Amino acid sequence: MGEPNLDSGPIKFGIHTFGDVTKDADGSMLHDADVIRNVLNEAVLADKLGIDAFGVGEHHRADFAISAPETLLAGLATRTENVRLNTAVTVLSTDDPVRVYQRFATVDALSNGRAEPILGRGSFTESYPLFGYNLNEYNLLFEERLEIFSQLRDGGEVNWRGSTRTPLENQNVFPKIEAARMKSWVGVGGSPESVVRAARYDFPLMLAIIGGSPSRFRPFVDLYHESMEKFGHENQEVAVHCPGFVAETDAEAKKMVWPHHQALFARIGRERGWPPMQYDQFEYGASEDGALFIGSPETVAQKIVKVSEQLGINRFDMKYSNGTLPHEDSMESIKLFATEVIPRVHELREEL
Repeated sequence: MGEPNLDSGPIKFGIHTFGDVTKDADGSMLHDADVIRNVLNEAVLADKLGIDAFGVGEHHRADFAISAPETLLAGLATRTENVRLNTAVTVLSTDDPVRVYQRFATVDALSNGRAEPILGRGSFTESYPLFGYNLNEYNLLFEERLEIFSQLRDGGEVNWRGSTRTPLENQNVFPKIEAARMKSWVGVGGSPESVVRAARYDFPLMLAIIGGSPSRFRPFVDLYHESMEKFGHENQEVAVHCPGFVAETDAEAKKMVWPHHQALFARIGRERGWPPMQYDQFEYGASEDGALFIGSPETVAQKIVKVSEQLGINRFDMKYSNGTLPHEDSMESIKLFATEVIPRVHELREEL
């Protein structure tokens, strides 16, 4: 499809957290309630520093404190002024799309039009037994719920029939949003079918790149644009979500993140049968070609510019929380990301 187009205006930036349960300065684990209150302060800081978007994940496990992201976003809506409010992601497969829309429409009202859900299937499956869904319907549940939500976001009557819930016939849903369409994304972890699905229903694409080389996702970007054209839609934005952390130097950043990153992947790995993560794997992730945006402001900025050239993205979102890494360290990383990385990326892109 030719070279990526970087003439679509300045790249935008977001930061995400899953509400990772963190340690305090003494090494003790914080209570979930303290973690949630810290996330609120992190969002207020992001807004104050002019970051474009702030996203919170949805999980149902001990590692992460946020299980009701829209409730938290409603709180953030009343404490922030400009930052766009995302989920990262809403696990649509195990939720009612009507209720998801209603909750986001409420957040949209409280925030004066800043609600922006990112819809996905998530990388964990705890929500299926928790809410009474059949994991064997993993693909079908998401497909049908996304189809319903694609009608809901436009605010008109919904007409739908399928197999995973009762039909909707000439159904109006309230509250109504003030815009013509609620901007909503589909988060994709790397399957071609998911990319095509996002295009079929005319959603912007958020690529979750958490391992390997980001350059390998270029075929998915091409497929998305080709599919948008095939389905008769105008091109939408493409963004990436990647783990990261910013400190004064590369060595300091890696030293601070490594023990927390290693411990998080060890816990997940025991559940999934993965071998323990080795430091050389972490080093590769933090290298020029890896998916971890960990380092000094200059290193992280250069890496973002490289990925924006490779993929032709409109937005870069950094998942700034890193396992049990303390809240105070995340706050400092957010400051450096906003005040040094973002301006440097704009400078470097102007030189291209």
